[in-house]
Amino acid sequence: MDRKYVMSSFIYAILGLLLGIYMAASHNHGQMVTHAHIMLAAFVVSFIYGLCHRLWLTNSSSALSQIQFYVHQAGILVLVVGLFLLYGNLAAPEMLDPILALASVAVLVGMILMMVLFMISGQSE
Repeated sequence: MDRKYVMSSFIYAILGLLLGIYMAASHNHGQMVTHAHIMLAAFVVSFIYGLCHRLWLTNSSSALSQIQFYVHQAGILVLVVGLFLLYGNLAAPEMLDPILALASVAVLVGMILMMVLFMISGQSE
């Protein structure tokens, strides 16, 4: 699981950097919020989750661990795409608001599940 998280984090980092380079080259910084979410919520958090799996979690192959991974990835993907559409004025905010809210809740649930995995793993020591 640690490799899956680290690999996904590098993909997010590359996408975030490409968006940042595009904004700098075009002098259009309208996607700054999207860029920040890609770099922090996607890249940094995914990398930290990978480190948690590598250094502390003993239950990386459990069903809960798999669920946590996919909940986080789905939430991040929908959140980033939704923000890109919102700040690029490609879709109406009224349409995107509930989608972004659900994606944000999915990311939160992923964080809570990671905390549960961490607590369960620590109990066996």
